[in-house]
Amino acid sequence: MSQATETSPVIQEQNKEAWFSPKNRKLISDPLTDNNPITIQILGLCSALAVTTQVKPAIIMAIGVTIVTAFSNLIIAIIRNTIPTRIRMIVQLVIVAALVALVDQVLRAVVYDVSKQLSVFVGLIITNCIVMGRLEAFAMGNKPWPSFLDGIGNGLGYGAILVILAVLRELFGSGTLIGYQIVPQAVYDMGYVNNGVMVTPASAMFLIAIIIWIQRSRNPKLVDIS
Repeated sequence: MSQATETSPVIQEQNKEAWFSPKNRKLISDPLTDNNPITIQILGLCSALAVTTQVKPAIIMAIGVTIVTAFSNLIIAIIRNTIPTRIRMIVQLVIVAALVALVDQVLRAVVYDVSKQLSVFVGLIITNCIVMGRLEAFAMGNKPWPSFLDGIGNGLGYGAILVILAVLRELFGSGTLIGYQIVPQAVYDMGYVNNGVMVTPASAMFLIAIIIWIQRSRNPKLVDIS
């Protein structure tokens, strides 16, 4: 009996979940495909429409949201058992606001021109449904490491759609990518004209709808047949 008791901590140690176990890896991969925050959860659409006319701001926005989502998830998961239920939303907003302020100051210091382009949308990360949704749906009920991975996964899933939209909109709307001219002048001389619709928010909505259609046609389990 004593020997079994002595070996039990070793058994428990062996049964501890690996940092990058299949379950934890799924927290990162799922938001990129089957549970994307934009195309499946239909969250974060406002910024997806507004900041994707060019690739560079879209990438910066994606990085900012990923950082805020990951670290707010981590912090909330660490202190979740000490947060009174009645004020949990206030605590979450304070933590997210502090992280957003930090990201905003870093952007102003490092990429000021992009920071001006993003304008108020950096500040609006505070109320981004993806950030607050992951805090409520995951971080409040899970351990710090899985919560951190969940934040990274959802940030990357959000960012992937932003970059796809930005590539299409900048290329066909302006003929450039990351500010560099892609469409040769000779093509314009032959009568090619940039598609002005691609720089409007309406084009982003149509593109998101097309991505949703492609995603569901390739993966029937995402289709709601209820």
